[in-house]
Amino acid sequence: MRVSAIVLAGGKGERLKSRFSKPLIRLKSKPIIAYSLIAFSKNPKVKEIIVVVNALNKKSIFALIKKQRINKVRHIVLGGKERQDSVYNGLKAVSDSADLVLIHDGGRPFIDVSVISKVIAEAAHSGAAIVGVPVKSTIKSVKVSKGQSVRVSKTLDRSRLWEIQTPQVFKKDLILRAFRKFGKASVTDDATLVEKLGVRPRLVLGSYNNIKVTTPEDLIIARTIAKKWKTA
Repeated sequence: MRVSAIVLAGGKGERLKSRFSKPLIRLKSKPIIAYSLIAFSKNPKVKEIIVVVNALNKKSIFALIKKQRINKVRHIVLGGKERQDSVYNGLKAVSDSADLVLIHDGGRPFIDVSVISKVIAEAAHSGAAIVGVPVKSTIKSVKVSKGQSVRVSKTLDRSRLWEIQTPQVFKKDLILRAFRKFGKASVTDDATLVEKLGVRPRLVLGSYNNIKVTTPEDLIIARTIAKKWKTA
């Protein structure tokens, strides 16, 4: 199975209140984006990497890829207005020979190499596989009134709830069909578009280290993880 990896690196870091583009914020010795790019580049199933950037960080990310000698990066493409627009721009650059497409948020630096292999293997078998972890907190569904007061509607069964992460891996024809049919829908991950086709992705157990760096609090946690993290 030949895998094409799309890594989203267009984040501007506005919620981080940083003067740097989010993918370029340093954790220990490397920028955030370098961690996942290195991990995917060392997986033998991944034959190419497509990095989706924005106009402001494109030059810096190109220089980073060259410095780190990440030779599997085949294309650097500009993202779109919404997340799914950026993914679709990446999909259009996927090579004809790819069997599977792996999609990963570049803001998740700590993806374990064994998890990458497991989610690829599951997708090769079932057609669609995603990474996640069981939720640890109690989750409640709420109702918000017109006055913006919030009231508990019900407590959800935690044993049936997972926090979904990336990477998410799909057969190429499946994810392309999902984007062509539902790509304009408002969704928060790529698996939701596949689910709209009636496909139910398989879940692969990920890691609680695989956080998405979005807020200043996340950055504090990420820097703590980075102190003990061994790059693939």
